[in-house]
Amino acid sequence: MSEASPQAVNRLLAALPDAEYQRLVPHLERVPLPVKQVLHKRGESIEYVYFPHRAIVSLISTPEEGSKVEVGLVGNEGLVGIPAVLGDNIATTTAIVQREDSGMRMEASLLKTEFQRGGVLQSLLLRYTQALYALTSQNVACHRLHHLEERLARWLLLVYDRVGSNQLQLTQEFISEMLGVRRAGVTEAANRLQQAGLIRYSRGKITILNQQELEAASCSCYGIIKGEYSRLLDTDNG
Repeated sequence: MSEASPQAVNRLLAALPDAEYQRLVPHLERVPLPVKQVLHKRGESIEYVYFPHRAIVSLISTPEEGSKVEVGLVGNEGLVGIPAVLGDNIATTTAIVQREDSGMRMEASLLKTEFQRGGVLQSLLLRYTQALYALTSQNVACHRLHHLEERLARWLLLVYDRVGSNQLQLTQEFISEMLGVRRAGVTEAANRLQQAGLIRYSRGKITILNQQELEAASCSCYGIIKGEYSRLLDTDNG
């Protein structure tokens, strides 16, 4: 497969046997995924599912009006729109693009039909769902138990794993919304990481300077999440 092929970019598609992948090809449409695009809203019917390339999509919970917090993260290791495949196609979270790139889109009903055939696709999506559940569960524990600086380091590393670049276009306002904290808290935590020489922050761009030391500054949740993704999806990248 060439680098331009959707199978070469999204790792779920890349893991499919050629026969199963070729059944999806006629239904896959390459689409841009610009920053802040809403792919689906909580409570709405999911019409399309998305296989991101190098875009990052946040799954957002809105427990109260005007408040939101990230409960999941999807990059090129996964799929946006899992409820449409496994359940009744009503979204339980809002999916918002946080890093622009592109992805493959297909009608949710068609993917569900393919899923119900069994085969490798079904196994992959079930294991991916387990990995995403592990991430969501660990996020809950992390929000409750760990300091903001540790949580910020964990979150930056998870984004880094899915982007494959140490330069991340992220504003502190956006990060504060994803972590469910005040912007001032993110500013303080980012400053401490910067003073330690782990990151550099300037004009909405964060550069990871020392990945190993950033991992050391993160809480244990990062290692747990990365380990589950590696075990379930056979990847070392998140």
